[in-house]
Amino acid sequence: MTHELTESSARVLLEQACVIGGLSADGARLLRMGSNAVYHLADPVVVRISRHDADIDHARRTIAVARWLESVDYPAVRAIDIDQPIVIDGHVITFWQSVSDDGQQYATVGEVAEVLARLHRLVAPADLRLPALAPFENAAKRITASSWLSPGDREFLTEHLTRMQDEYAGLEFTLPQGLIHGDASIGNVLHDFQDNPVVIDLDGFATGPKEWDLALTAIYYDSFGWHTRQEYETFVRVYGFDIMQWPGYPVMRAVREFLMVTWVIQKAGESERVAAEASKRIAALRTGASRKDWQPY
Repeated sequence: MTHELTESSARVLLEQACVIGGLSADGARLLRMGSNAVYHLADPVVVRISRHDADIDHARRTIAVARWLESVDYPAVRAIDIDQPIVIDGHVITFWQSVSDDGQQYATVGEVAEVLARLHRLVAPADLRLPALAPFENAAKRITASSWLSPGDREFLTEHLTRMQDEYAGLEFTLPQGLIHGDASIGNVLHDFQDNPVVIDLDGFATGPKEWDLALTAIYYDSFGWHTRQEYETFVRVYGFDIMQWPGYPVMRAVREFLMVTWVIQKAGESERVAAEASKRIAALRTGASRKDWQPY
């Protein structure tokens, strides 16, 4: 019996979970298949279905984070008021208020800086039991589990992981450590129905260096060209710190780029397009080639 998360298996899980949660799966639209299958119901509800054997305690903590952020009136996605998460056959399912109809109305870079600065001023209560940031927590497993990687690429990525771990361990951070989002970028800040910025994807909340949260916006400008210089300068002005002027930035950039490679190899077996992207990224790590042709996922 396979536990692979496919569109057909995700649909079955969606229907079962909606029955348990007292909702209807009729008319549900698949928004994306990634680390989770994400559906938008006919009602203003988004459902996230994990891959098999996801950590239920992690999901419970994510729901608790959402409840706490709501209690302090922070602009984040709200978990709907049902008993959740729901677990079916090793898959963890959570239910969220829809931020917008299509989920693709991204905030501006300045708004990302604003909500991130506000988040970094919060102090999480001890009973949330937020973990310390573990940057490489999933990297080794992704490399080992991939059946798509060639032996040579697997060896290269394993050695590169060790190098990244060593270099990251030597970083000296400038900002005070505290609450972080973990995957802070324009892709995780959407406009709601009232056109206000709302933070989504609360899975990575942790305590750690705030530089971790600032890195992606810098890399999206510096490495990939996805943001303009003017957008990045706005981000720096609004947040009040330029991570690119921090001596540790080159290491942080290398670490985040490496982790983007390990993320995409999970999906490389799903299509020729994703496999080509994964191959391109691995080649860029090997040769130091430009990242300007990396495609966003």
